Amino acid sequence: MIMETAYITVSPGRADEFEEVLRGALDIVREAEGFIDVHVHRGIERPDVVMLAIAWESLEAHTVGFRESSRFTAWRTAISPFFAAPPEVEHWILR
Repeated sequence: MIMETAYITVSPGRADEFEEVLRGALDIVREAEGFIDVHVHRGIERPDVVMLAIAWESLEAHTVGFRESSRFTAWRTAISPFFAAPPEVEHWILR
């Protein structure tokens, strides 16, 4: 199992709206093969930054199965209008 973290900097003043759209968009991710769980965190010091922590069965479940699917296109279409900058994405091995 791996954990994907994504730091999304949202355009100033749009974080509340982003969180509303994100709730629905996460259903797209939840239906992806290899998806395990997701947690959403909003910054205290940086309230326009949202961190997603998504657990996947494997790196390939995320990078190939999801990112090369039409689900990813739908996901990005829903959330990308809120981006102030490209998301910072990393993957972590869970021990």
